[in-house]
Amino acid sequence: MIIPYTVEARPDTGLHNGKLGIWLFLASEVMLFGALFSSYILLRVGAPEWPHHELSVKLGAINTIILISSSVTMVMAWASLKMNDFKKHRLYLLATFALSAFFLVNKYFEYSEHLSKGEGPWHSTFFAIYFTMTGLHGLHILGGMVVMAYFLGPGAGLWKKNPEQFTNRIEITGLYWHFVDLVWIFLFPVLYLL
Repeated sequence: MIIPYTVEARPDTGLHNGKLGIWLFLASEVMLFGALFSSYILLRVGAPEWPHHELSVKLGAINTIILISSSVTMVMAWASLKMNDFKKHRLYLLATFALSAFFLVNKYFEYSEHLSKGEGPWHSTFFAIYFTMTGLHGLHILGGMVVMAYFLGPGAGLWKKNPEQFTNRIEITGLYWHFVDLVWIFLFPVLYLL
């Protein structure tokens, strides 16, 4: 059975298919990151002595500001489409893309610093968890950037053919992006501050 794409909300769910699909996908992502956070907490609480590791709180805080700002620009990209302003939408989506790239560049320098000191995933349980959780988060950032690049490039043509469908796709991209930002808002205090 093929479920056709609908711009209108489905009567049984109140959502269009794409939005229902992203919520189901995000539910699975919550379980994935929830398992990782739970593992970290159980390991830390169960350890007789937890070694203290220095992470750059300043860089973590800067990355937090970057991602919160990117959530704002993503909302503005979607809101611009709702107001039929495609040019503004492109500027805001490009800003979101640039902020994401800036986040990954900061993360690259942070990883490089730890690896140069021999503090890789093999160094300790903490660094194994740190690299796993932040690395997986980074892959999610990269995935979001691929989707944004598509909508800045070849996917932008849908605006002329079906603006409502394009707007819905940007909204779905935004929901994913807010989830990625929310994960970082939990990662930052758990790994950097506690």
